[in-house]
Amino acid sequence: MASYDVTVMGAGVFGLSCAWAMVQRGAKVQVIDPFGVGAGASGGVVGALAPHVPDQWNPKKQFQLDALLMAERYWAEVAVVGGLDSGYARLGRIQPLADAHAVDLARARVAGAEQLWGDAAIWRVEALAGGPWGVTSPTGLAVFDSLTARIAPLRAVHALAAAIVAKGGVIAADGVATGAVVWATGYAGLQDLTLAMGRSAGGGVKGQAAVFALDLRDQPQLFTDALHVVPHADGTTAIGSTSENAWDDDTATDDQLDALIAKARALVPVLADAQVTSRWAGVRPKARSRAPLLAAHPLQPGVFVANGGFKIGFGVAPMVGKVMADLVLEGVDNIPAGFGF
Repeated sequence: MASYDVTVMGAGVFGLSCAWAMVQRGAKVQVIDPFGVGAGASGGVVGALAPHVPDQWNPKKQFQLDALLMAERYWAEVAVVGGLDSGYARLGRIQPLADAHAVDLARARVAGAEQLWGDAAIWRVEALAGGPWGVTSPTGLAVFDSLTARIAPLRAVHALAAAIVAKGGVIAADGVATGAVVWATGYAGLQDLTLAMGRSAGGGVKGQAAVFALDLRDQPQLFTDALHVVPHADGTTAIGSTSENAWDDDTATDDQLDALIAKARALVPVLADAQVTSRWAGVRPKARSRAPLLAAHPLQPGVFVANGGFKIGFGVAPMVGKVMADLVLEGVDNIPAGFGF
């Protein structure tokens, strides 16, 4: 029987980012997932890597900023090592401003972006006159930020998996856990933790999304009326997503997605006649604190947890891998306060 330094349970973006960071440091790593790579929420279609607004700063926002600033080099290296592209591109985002209050808030955040983002990215208020999406706003203004990026989620996790294998790691449907164990098993894992601890560790929020046959691959993405509209490198555009706290089927789409598609067509003129080519649903893991749950297991020595990415999982994944490798391999805790149990 093969022996490993680390066994990662779960082949979603958190589990794979942990495995990738560890094989890069020379650890012998296996990833076990009976359902395969990206079988859960990490197999989604939207892929919006967007920053928090640059005010009311806290450790979670800083963690995400650090990850977003790592992302371009991170995903480029993954592609070089594994030979698969993640669909990553940092093209920015447009956010129409609906009223005077929204304009005032956006302008107040310009200084915060200058202070917190420095020369790495911009946040500016600018005129909105149609543009590639054909959208307008009641104020005639929008925010443009140059920090927001896109990724193709399922392609990205397969790119990570290929890079891990190229570095000598193993990805399998089953196996015997040896060495340190990292549990990264999505919302089911949070439910298991809740039962084990007798108190809530978090749970799941279902999301539904759709893909349109619309090629705006070189354009900034759009965020309008809580709707993400993300153009991808394969010549499609994804929209998402719903947020559902009750559901009957993890992967079924229904009239809630129909309503989201209708909303997108009404808000974004270039989507009005575009064909919907696919529909997706999945359950995203949300930790109790809403911050990612990155910690030693509270009940099992030598076991660790990396879970709860919710809506920012792909955005923070580069930093998740880094701090979990620090903790598991070196015993160094660089995880922000509030990310634990």
